[in-house]
Amino acid sequence: MDTPLAIFSGTSNPALARAIAEEYGTSLGDVTIKKFSDGEQYVKYEQSIRGEDIFVIQSTPPPGDNIIELLLLLDAAKRASVKRVTAVIPYFGYARQDRKDQPRVSIGSKLMANLLVKAGADRVLTMDLHAAQIQGFFDIPLDHLYASRAFIDHFTSNPIDNLVVVAPDVGSLKMSRAYSKKLGASLAFIDKRRPKANESEIMNLIGEVEGKNVLIVDDLIDTAGTLTNAAAALKERGALSIIAICTHPILSGPAYQRIEDSPIDELLVTDTVQLRQPSEKIKVLSIANIFAEAIQRIHTNDTISALFDN
Repeated sequence: MDTPLAIFSGTSNPALARAIAEEYGTSLGDVTIKKFSDGEQYVKYEQSIRGEDIFVIQSTPPPGDNIIELLLLLDAAKRASVKRVTAVIPYFGYARQDRKDQPRVSIGSKLMANLLVKAGADRVLTMDLHAAQIQGFFDIPLDHLYASRAFIDHFTSNPIDNLVVVAPDVGSLKMSRAYSKKLGASLAFIDKRRPKANESEIMNLIGEVEGKNVLIVDDLIDTAGTLTNAAAALKERGALSIIAICTHPILSGPAYQRIEDSPIDELLVTDTVQLRQPSEKIKVLSIANIFAEAIQRIHTNDTISALFDN
């Protein structure tokens, strides 16, 4: 295209943003982001972006500061007369608040969608939404990528014999079924009750895991209660080894300690969220190449359906 392209990064995950820019074959644009003494945020593009097609990379955790920073970056871009601005959100927070499941609660993901559109986003690029129907909350184009491409490539190069894929709850069953089909593995899932947010209780295991190597599949891990409870239950039922994968390693609160104390042998995650600390059990697979290819296709108005790995 004749329209120049520029990639900018917020402060949530600069390492991933740099990796995406490098995969694309460019460097990050120059932007100043700072806070006043009282915590109020300030952004300024330090180069002309008039008439350009720009991509702003920003995941949301921690969800307060980073969403405001992203909104300011979008607003500043529109006021600088860009031709188009795409919000690249590797991890879209508030996706767990996608419906009114109790009286007097907000639908946080719809509110965030409204704010992004109002701030000036022309389109959104994200990965593994916690609830796929959130795509319908946006009145602008949204491209939804899948991290399964990176995980499948890993297990194709490092195959596991006698494998069973386990869904830790009913919400991840569809994703787990897709992995079991691609990897030629059997499928099991755990019937889980959640008494309240960030707490879970194992109820029943449906499927056979005794004497098998287990792969637990989920889209995100927050406090790791669901994951580690599932791993303990699977070990009690005779699982040989336990590997877990998730796209978004939020890993808040007691998550790291729970994982260290659990029977999980390895946890594979992507770099949509920057890890707070290292762990010998956690291995990071980069999805920078997937985002870089999507950005290229969006910029040139080509289809990105080839990147939609369902």
